[in-house]
Amino acid sequence: MRLYSRRQVIFFTIAGTILVFSLALGCGFVRFSGAEEAADAAAESSVPRDSSADTPRSDGFTLQTAPASQEIIPVDNGAKLTDDETINVRVYETRNEGVVNITTEVLAYNWFLEPVPREGGAGSGSIIDTRGYVLTNNHVVSKAYKVFVTLADQSQVEGTVVGIDTENDLAVVKFEPGQRKLVTIPMGTSRGLRVGQKVLAIGNPFAFDRTLTTGIVSGLGRPIRTGSGLVMRDMIQTDASINPGNSGGPLLNSAGEMIGINTMIYSPSGGSVGIGFAVPVDTARRVVPELIRFGKVKRGWIDFIPVQLFPALVNHAKFPVSQGLLVSRLIPGGNAEKAGIRGGSRSDAVRYGNSIIYLGGDIIVEVDGMEIEGLSDLYTALEDNKPGETVGVKAYRGGKLMSFTVSLSERPENVQWE
Repeated sequence: MRLYSRRQVIFFTIAGTILVFSLALGCGFVRFSGAEEAADAAAESSVPRDSSADTPRSDGFTLQTAPASQEIIPVDNGAKLTDDETINVRVYETRNEGVVNITTEVLAYNWFLEPVPREGGAGSGSIIDTRGYVLTNNHVVSKAYKVFVTLADQSQVEGTVVGIDTENDLAVVKFEPGQRKLVTIPMGTSRGLRVGQKVLAIGNPFAFDRTLTTGIVSGLGRPIRTGSGLVMRDMIQTDASINPGNSGGPLLNSAGEMIGINTMIYSPSGGSVGIGFAVPVDTARRVVPELIRFGKVKRGWIDFIPVQLFPALVNHAKFPVSQGLLVSRLIPGGNAEKAGIRGGSRSDAVRYGNSIIYLGGDIIVEVDGMEIEGLSDLYTALEDNKPGETVGVKAYRGGKLMSFTVSLSERPENVQWE
């Protein structure tokens, strides 16, 4: 074995260390702080940047830069928004203060049968007039003892229900604005809507005030049967998220115009599953003036006492049809009598429960071009007809289908039927 001097050992040790360190540096295992900063700076300079996007905030934090290739639109606060986002922001910022939260108190009875107030329902509404008129759903304020309106500044005022329309589930509430400068929601039109059109909903779901959701028009002309059996026609279907508390709030287009009043959802679970319905704003345009002036909508009516056909009656009387409205009695001197419609005979009567049904009258199967299967269809057919207007009526007399023209009277407060 060859022996090395101490000086040679030291030389070889230093040379080996330098060689290993050089190899490590070359492979990138070791980097000086200066080199790291230079490399990071070089890599950063290779990414396209928008020099105006790095906006220092007041807390010293700098917002992350969006890629220069992305379409961006500057807004007042320096943020970068897409076209779609800009629409959402603009509509919300200009319209949200026109949406109110509506809460109610109803009367209940305690153990001693004494009337006591308790918390009722809650929903949303749109300020439609600077005098303090709010458009909402009838079911939001139904049976209310007191109505409270919470505004955007969180102030709460008491309101009064000035008119209701149960057939379209609409109501108008009035409050005194005082010196407040109210933001109103402008009414657009529901004519010409297209499936796929962008819509926005603002409301108070689960008491989260003035919440914005977006979606599209999913369907048009939907007939929806209410809990009372009435059919609401031409409803707008949307996938914009609507939840309890949204009822009565506006459905808006991209211009911030009201095109519908959010009313109900289809949901097996009670939450939004993307199927909601809104009353067309053209319906509201038609009925709101009457709600404010008369407290109700004046609608046309046919003066007779109807009986909705049912299987036992059809089998007993051997009627030519199984669905429709039997004219059991006529209102003396009424429009149905004047039009030549025939009522039942007192000599041919049957008892059903507590009712006396007079047979032999005409069976109405169509009114104003709409097929009539039951009483709710008659309400629906005459929903948009006013007193004094004329409608066509088709009815079976025996086995013969006959046509009549009826000049409508005003619907009474309490409609009679057997």
